[in-house]
Amino acid sequence: MVRRRIAAGIAVVVLIVVVLVINGCLKSQKVQSLKDYNRSVSALGQESVTQVATPLFGTLTDAGAKPEVSVLDQVNSQRMVAQDIANRAKGLSVPGEMSSAQRNLLLALNLRTEAMTRIAELLPHVLGGKQAQASAEMAGEMEAFLASDVIYSQRVAPLIQEVLASNGVHGAGTAPSAFLPNLGWLETSTLVSRVTGQPTGSSQAAVAPGTHGSALVSTSVGTNTLAPEPTLNHVAGGGSPTFTVIVENTGSNVETNVKVDMTVTAAGKQYKASRVVNSTQPGSKVNVEIPVTGIPLGAASKIEAYVEPVPGEEDTENNKGTYLAIFGE
Repeated sequence: MVRRRIAAGIAVVVLIVVVLVINGCLKSQKVQSLKDYNRSVSALGQESVTQVATPLFGTLTDAGAKPEVSVLDQVNSQRMVAQDIANRAKGLSVPGEMSSAQRNLLLALNLRTEAMTRIAELLPHVLGGKQAQASAEMAGEMEAFLASDVIYSQRVAPLIQEVLASNGVHGAGTAPSAFLPNLGWLETSTLVSRVTGQPTGSSQAAVAPGTHGSALVSTSVGTNTLAPEPTLNHVAGGGSPTFTVIVENTGSNVETNVKVDMTVTAAGKQYKASRVVNSTQPGSKVNVEIPVTGIPLGAASKIEAYVEPVPGEEDTENNKGTYLAIFGE
């Protein structure tokens, strides 16, 4: 009986030890997963600043003195890096207690990516000085960067620290991630001055009274007039077609230096070309010939024709045409 009692006591002690060891291991694994998540978020937050924000605002500053194509390419490259960071954040291994921090992290990074996409679209108009509205819209997109900074500093980092502290982890800070360099980028006039290199308050030529505007009437290749998406157009003639864009002056004024942009996206690449019309007469139409080279044959392509707004133009809904096509011999 004594031996049995001793054996039973030993068994109980062993069981307690095993339970304590298992609990200790589980707690250690949990704490480690929380620390790993904090390190991953810190790394992504810092990368968003060093690999995206810093080069982005470096590109935007005095962009007017740089080749426009190079500036746009750099901004698009930086946007892709921002999207990659957001995608990697989405794929993080997230401990259950960090779910709220994760939601806010994704919101902050997605705000940055979406704002960069819109800035890339607005930048040509700001550089061209043709649309004051584009400058105001770009300044508005800068507010998304500020919002992302607030979400990160007031929600992401504090929530992570709260979870770490509740699990006995102290001294493992969450790295900051401030994307917007300063509040000056929120002011339209300051933004335009920084981007174009022109002094703040410099005036452009006054817009003539009356209505102003251009409309894209049609886009064709040879004798084929392209049907708008979702129709799939089959275009013969090879991978270096010449597009004919018919542009109509819909205002009551003569317009000068009307720029027409053509972009073909195929097989993951973009093929671009532009032409400038010296002048258009009110109510008249002009044919603009725009050759684009290097389009891959047999690949599904997206074609975008765009008439850039002229000074004083308010309605730009009819300035763009989008088409789907496959180019063949």
